[in-house]
Amino acid sequence: MAFTPMGKKRTAMAEINVTPLVDVMLVLLIIFMVTAPMMQEGISVELPKAGGDPIPSNQVSNDVVIAVNQGGAVYVNDKPVDESQLSQVVLQATKGNPNAEIYLRGDTHVTYGRVLAIHSALIKAGIKTVLMITRPGEGKAGTSGFKPPAHEVPAAPSRGPRAAPVR
Repeated sequence: MAFTPMGKKRTAMAEINVTPLVDVMLVLLIIFMVTAPMMQEGISVELPKAGGDPIPSNQVSNDVVIAVNQGGAVYVNDKPVDESQLSQVVLQATKGNPNAEIYLRGDTHVTYGRVLAIHSALIKAGIKTVLMITRPGEGKAGTSGFKPPAHEVPAAPSRGPRAAPVR
């Protein structure tokens, strides 16, 4: 509180120095701007490359995302889940809706059989649509650079960008 010089009547001045407040607020703003993207990262999974167009990030965040990290641990919406309880947790997350879209993120270093076992458990639980999330690759949409042998018929093109339904 500031007072007038000596010899005059002492009264309080109604002024507040706002500069320190602004400095603190700017520092907090910078801290939040730097840390906010780190908080949305989720489970660290190195996705395999595949062709396709990117999907809107808000679409994936509204649905159930299952991640399998390099160690083979399973996460549903960034929460660790035991594989024996995966079906129950997913059905609770989808509120029993069999038409809900489930996004599956499998690390590049996880065996195909591990990801397929999780996919199979979801199908047995009654989930109709499981979409695989990948990193964008080179080439046109729907091409991954893989050339099947002549006796194999290639799969149908992906239904959505960067995610293909696996049924």
